[in-house]
Amino acid sequence: MANKLILFMGVAMALLLPSAARTESLSQTAVKSSQVQTLELVVGKSKVIDTPVPIKRASLANPDVADTVVLSPTQIYLTGKAVGVTNLTFWQENGQILTIFDVVVSADLNRLKEQLQRLLPNERDIRVTADHDHVTLAGAVSSTAIVTKVREIAEAYAPKKVINLLQVGGVQQIMLEVRVAEMNRELTRRLGINFNYIDNNAFGVSALGNLTALGGGGSSAGQVTQTVTSVINALFGFRTGNVTWTTFIDALKDQNLLKILAKPTLVTLSGQDAQFLAGGEFPFPVPQSLGTVTIEFKKFGVGLSFHPTVLSSNHISMTVAPEVSELDFTNSVTIGGFRIPAITTRRASTVIELADGQSFAIAGLLQDTVREDIAKFPVLGDIPILGALFRSSSFRKRETELVIIVTPHLVKPLDLVKQTLPTDSYLEPNDFEFYLMGYTEGLTHRGGPVDPSASTGVTASGPGRPGRPGQMEGVFGHLAP
Repeated sequence: MANKLILFMGVAMALLLPSAARTESLSQTAVKSSQVQTLELVVGKSKVIDTPVPIKRASLANPDVADTVVLSPTQIYLTGKAVGVTNLTFWQENGQILTIFDVVVSADLNRLKEQLQRLLPNERDIRVTADHDHVTLAGAVSSTAIVTKVREIAEAYAPKKVINLLQVGGVQQIMLEVRVAEMNRELTRRLGINFNYIDNNAFGVSALGNLTALGGGGSSAGQVTQTVTSVINALFGFRTGNVTWTTFIDALKDQNLLKILAKPTLVTLSGQDAQFLAGGEFPFPVPQSLGTVTIEFKKFGVGLSFHPTVLSSNHISMTVAPEVSELDFTNSVTIGGFRIPAITTRRASTVIELADGQSFAIAGLLQDTVREDIAKFPVLGDIPILGALFRSSSFRKRETELVIIVTPHLVKPLDLVKQTLPTDSYLEPNDFEFYLMGYTEGLTHRGGPVDPSASTGVTASGPGRPGRPGQMEGVFGHLAP
């Protein structure tokens, strides 16, 4: 009676299945075997397993991967529910094991491939395979953004079971050109007057602007001495009887012009960090306990650090941090007997996206600073004309223009024969040119060796040579295919 009830329920459930499911169902014959057989399924599809003898019991190890429905004592309806692997075991009426299946449920790769082709028609090199309980993505795509999209689509068919082996095609080496250009103009005007009056019984002095300083003790008891500083650039004095008059003058007009042009260039792979430094390190003393001093080294010069990522065949995202620094001894300090210079630095750090060969100004500075200082004696310094004797005036103006421009390039290796070096155009001078003419480079008409850049039409006596013998400037740069 129980077997008839099971058979009736199996037949009823089979009739209630959707017609599409019945159409997609496949028949599988279970052969009595002591070896484990493999049964492959696709998520959402099913198979009908026929057994040669009636079975008493069927057991599924992982019901989350597949599901079974008993149609009759010799037929089992098996449906794939999720990507994974499980075991299906059949027992006969006498209690012996009839057969064991390794049920491998994989994603519907045909539908996945159709969707990838429909959504990404330009990506022709994507390969999708099913391995064990995972879906593997392989091949090449045009950008990292496409990699993310392909993986998100595959995750819908095999959640958390996608192995991503996709690679971004095209050139993956990036050369970054950075140009740091700065113009710094500074104007300083100073006028200061100090004077003193000395006789046998009195001493008077003006010490504005730190032009002069007073000292204690002199050659005779009670006499006050006076010292002068390095800013004094004029003085005069005269004597009337026993009285000595001395005037110290600081009159200065100073103009400074600073030009900085740095062009660091660096090449690295997509997704890799790269650093560049053309400069050096200077020792920096650090006082410690018990009067000891340790030495640390601080970097300075032209530095560049960037981390590029190729997004597509013509699109690059990168984190870039250029830096230009120099030692400044005008603002130095003295620690433990060591004179430590300050470091003047121009630094920027940002993230940008550019196409191959495009340029972007990542940093800029326009600064105009004016500073005026006037030190004077009360009342006396306010007197017209004569008040200049009792004032010390300083006017300082500084203009700074700074811009940092970056340009990325997708580059390939070059043939060394086609690549020029800064040393290729150098021609060693002979004794006549060096000792008598004072040339540091040889003349171009002596028929020197051919420049390796001759393939581009430049020879040792051509445009690649300096235009005047002995000069230090010439053609230099790089090649980017």
